[in-house]
Amino acid sequence: MNPFTLEFREKDGPLYQQLYRYLADEIKSGRVTEGERLPSKRSLIAHLKVSQSTVETAYDMLVTEGYVRSVPKSGFYVCKLERLLSSGPPVPAEPEDQEPPSFPYDFSTSAVDPSVFPYATWAKLSRETLYQNPELLNPGHRQGDLFLRETLAKYLYEFRGVRCSPEQIVIGAGIEYLIGIIAQVLDGAVFALENPGYRRLAQVLKNNHSGIRLIPLDSSGMNPDALEESGATAAYITPSHQFPLGVTMPVGRRTQLLAWAERSPGRYLIEDDFDSEYRFNGRPIPAVQGLDHNGRVIYLSTFSKSLAPSIRIAYLVLPKTLMSAYFRKFGGYSSTVSRFEQHTLAKFIAGGHYSRHINRTRLIYRQRRDLFINGLQDAGVPVRILGQHAGLHLALEIGNGAKEPELLARAAEQGVRMSGLSQYYLDGNAPTGSTVIAGYAGLSAEQISAAARLLGRAWTPGTAG
Repeated sequence: MNPFTLEFREKDGPLYQQLYRYLADEIKSGRVTEGERLPSKRSLIAHLKVSQSTVETAYDMLVTEGYVRSVPKSGFYVCKLERLLSSGPPVPAEPEDQEPPSFPYDFSTSAVDPSVFPYATWAKLSRETLYQNPELLNPGHRQGDLFLRETLAKYLYEFRGVRCSPEQIVIGAGIEYLIGIIAQVLDGAVFALENPGYRRLAQVLKNNHSGIRLIPLDSSGMNPDALEESGATAAYITPSHQFPLGVTMPVGRRTQLLAWAERSPGRYLIEDDFDSEYRFNGRPIPAVQGLDHNGRVIYLSTFSKSLAPSIRIAYLVLPKTLMSAYFRKFGGYSSTVSRFEQHTLAKFIAGGHYSRHINRTRLIYRQRRDLFINGLQDAGVPVRILGQHAGLHLALEIGNGAKEPELLARAAEQGVRMSGLSQYYLDGNAPTGSTVIAGYAGLSAEQISAAARLLGRAWTPGTAG
């Protein structure tokens, strides 16, 4: 290879990088072929008028990456590279989901108020964990550290009536991850899902190639007759506060569904207890898992609602009969949650901070719920409230004659975003209705009051077109 002319440009970075990129491109393109000898370092230094370190560094990079080989006392020779077929211009990437436009008042069902997070206590416990436990930098138990699992087992028994040992608990980074575990442990299961229900659940199960049956709801939750006829082998339920309709499943329906599971080998209920801490009338209803004496309930929940969505700590309680299937499928996996966050959370629960936080935020959110409902009524909105006794969202049945699309559009014109019930029907066959879903946990009291007044302008009788 004869000396070449390379125009160095200051904006293109260090000279050795420019020289390296030029030579690598010449080799990859085939303009410099296999076995061809590169110019000697001395001749290249003289030709390009650069320093010795520039040429040596560029050549060393080419040797390290396998573009050329160094032959002692002879020089540098181009290595063989397979010529790759060109498929034309690069295919553009699929566009990412567009962020929805922001609204001054967003009743998202996934948001919580960051101002109620226990910053001082969490920071103190986090610092203690970080400085006092350097061993947490090493890998932990695949199911999550024993300290957290022991703490959770005690808490779940005392506050949710869940009976389990720490060995049955699996800690994971979010409900979606744990649903994937369930789909693999119940390999071949056909899942019955509440309809309307949680859309992301259906997507995760489809991604795991699981069969799905959609089961309608009645005033008590999942319809047991439709479940029996569906041929499903696992039923996913949200009995404490159904999403999105807010139904609290009575004990009679809970025992009906347990009886369904017990009638045939291999049937299970999957109890998603996602926001059970927030019951505003009396004590939280004990979990279905506590009624189960035959190992037919898989229990899971998350700290996304009670602490913060970004903490990404959820947990799964498997029946003992499924533990061998779990170990067979996931025995070689590692925990997906930081050990520092696991231990911080365990201290937060064991020290009584979590219970106090729940009591404090339950009062805050109840006041905001009442403020919103009273604000709508004071503004003259004809509304029937569904699911107001628990959870952090409401279903609002608006009686002004307008249907869902118009209700949402009129709210948006006032700067208020909500979602319509129709988007939670998993088969796309939503009945024509006038129900919207409002998650109020992410808004301050002042924002809720202002939003209620704006919805009064949008939805008072006589505004429907």
